[in-house]
Amino acid sequence: MPSSRICNTILDTIGQTPLVRLHRIPKGIVAADVLAKVETFNPGNSIKDRMALKMIEDAERDGRLQSGGTIIEGTSGNTGMGLAIAAVIKGYKCIFTTTDKQSKEKVDALRAFGAEVIVCPTDVEPDDPRSYYSVSSRLERDTPNSWKANQYDNPSNAQAHYEQTGPELWEQTGGAIDHLVVGVGTGGTISGTGRYLKERKPSVKVWGIDTYGSVLKKFKETGVLDKNEIYPYITEGIGEDFLPQNVDFSVIDHFEKVTDRDAAIMTGRIAREEGIFAGNSAGSAMAGLLQLAPHFKAGETVVVIFHDHGTRYLGKMYNGDWMREKGFLDKTGLSARDLVAHRQKARLTTIDRQAPVGQAASLMTEHAYSQLPVTAEGRLVGSVSESHLYRCITHDPELLKGPVDAIMEPAIPFADISTGLDALAGMLTDQNPAVLVRDFKSDETYIITRWDVIRALQ
Repeated sequence: MPSSRICNTILDTIGQTPLVRLHRIPKGIVAADVLAKVETFNPGNSIKDRMALKMIEDAERDGRLQSGGTIIEGTSGNTGMGLAIAAVIKGYKCIFTTTDKQSKEKVDALRAFGAEVIVCPTDVEPDDPRSYYSVSSRLERDTPNSWKANQYDNPSNAQAHYEQTGPELWEQTGGAIDHLVVGVGTGGTISGTGRYLKERKPSVKVWGIDTYGSVLKKFKETGVLDKNEIYPYITEGIGEDFLPQNVDFSVIDHFEKVTDRDAAIMTGRIAREEGIFAGNSAGSAMAGLLQLAPHFKAGETVVVIFHDHGTRYLGKMYNGDWMREKGFLDKTGLSARDLVAHRQKARLTTIDRQAPVGQAASLMTEHAYSQLPVTAEGRLVGSVSESHLYRCITHDPELLKGPVDAIMEPAIPFADISTGLDALAGMLTDQNPAVLVRDFKSDETYIITRWDVIRALQ
């Protein structure tokens, strides 16, 4: 029977998304009842529609966003989609910055709604002028009659979930919710929803899902923003290399980290086993939920947020070639773990980007290194190879006195320690003569070259 409700605009369809019981993935692992809040039913196919509209309406109300203005934002894609949809209805222009880590589908979707999208490099510091944070701030300064939504620090983000998502979950579960599991990026969803639920029921536990390469978990546990925690990672939509103001650490009881591989594999399982076409952050959240299974008791109710839709990851987590390229598909035979199994554990040797090139040459000569990772404040930002160093200093010996970043090459790519040998071999090219293998769970990093693969095959 058709609904008698007629929405005035597409914005009226935001919210009231379904809560769906999960049967197969938690079976035999999680004793509690597991329910997924499926946010793909929003018009922009993600939970970000809620806070995008709230941020715009609050900015209109207090005059920060004027008629005919331009909305500017740094986005991983989903917030931009929510802002773009609202901008179409309300008559605003949009300029978004994003990173080259994001899927092509997300960028194409934003452009489909008429937004201008500028793609920026991922592996730079947040305050680097090339970062998507910095570029969006510069655009706001340079664009007349513009407003930057600033989802990371805008309190309207968390408030949207306090006013909408939290009450919906309370009503849908009849107040029976005991645990909330959420992937954490800007922090708005987990902080706003968690705050509302804890006000209604203080015993509710709020579990934040983080990724390896992000600073959030360690900051919660130690109060230290440790830049040595920052590594390049593939998982989209969660994890940060800075502290967004919308992350209310007092609301979050615990952070659980999930590897890129586990998140990617679980993303596919959700579609195949539960029939829900969800995105990468849902895979992270669900994998984290299984890791947390001992904390969930029979008779309890666990709600996990599925943030966005699988169509945004068709070229990545739902693409077999991409999964094999990254070494995420289960393979028989040797893996990176086998290549490093008999090595003595030692701290990865790196050099700061401001150190003299001569120091890099000495390190590489002393240890017979063919590759040397380059850091900035403890973060891996580049590399120097033996062949490139040789070409540079034989052409201009004066470079030995200058800083390493004058001859720095792109950062060495990362692979999970479970990556198969064939995938590793495919990653080792003339452009990438080495791969950093990261065992996130034991906090060890190893450097693998083509010679390591050759020795393993002998």
